[in-house]
Amino acid sequence: MTDRTLTALDRLIGQLDQALHTAFGPAPVPGRASPATGKADAELSAAERELAGRLMRINHTGEICAQALYQGQAATARLPEVRGKMDQAAQEENDHLAWTEERIRELGGHTSYLNPLWYAGSFAIGALAGVIGDKWSLGFVAETERQVVRHLEGHLQRLPAEDRKSRTILEQMREDEGRHATVAIESGGAELPEPVRQAMRCSSKFMTRTTYWI
Repeated sequence: MTDRTLTALDRLIGQLDQALHTAFGPAPVPGRASPATGKADAELSAAERELAGRLMRINHTGEICAQALYQGQAATARLPEVRGKMDQAAQEENDHLAWTEERIRELGGHTSYLNPLWYAGSFAIGALAGVIGDKWSLGFVAETERQVVRHLEGHLQRLPAEDRKSRTILEQMREDEGRHATVAIESGGAELPEPVRQAMRCSSKFMTRTTYWI
């Protein structure tokens, strides 16, 4: 039996299936156990649990966006090795998606109702970055991950001090995202112009502030 060559329609159907699973389906099975596994849950007040749950919801939505960005870039990247790096990064982000969703449930919260909207927008941005060129696509990944690292550092400062489980998850995510940024630059990613970086920061602020409440 010979392998069938995938057509553009095949790839489109695959992307749609992936989008539906990411935005509406259950959390994927992670490749790594959650860093919080085995840690005792602290006695948090109702206000502390709500704050931690809202912060973890933002991080979960960030992982939804990361999946969409990487999948969009992989769909339009020109070089096979670049597509491979995008696919690999998306697989690693699966862990973060599963960890944050599990922690949200433990805290009694819910994931963002706007995740399908965030997914669609992020996929479009990722696909556009891939169309412009692989070096810019990789540069976009690097800048995205740098901003995510700064965002995680801010959440680590805001989390209740006793919430060790959430803190451990975010610390591992910060390490992974920093590595993704380094790999993207070492793979040939170009530094983005400052206006583009500023636009990314503005859109990120809008997403995080909205997701905190919805």
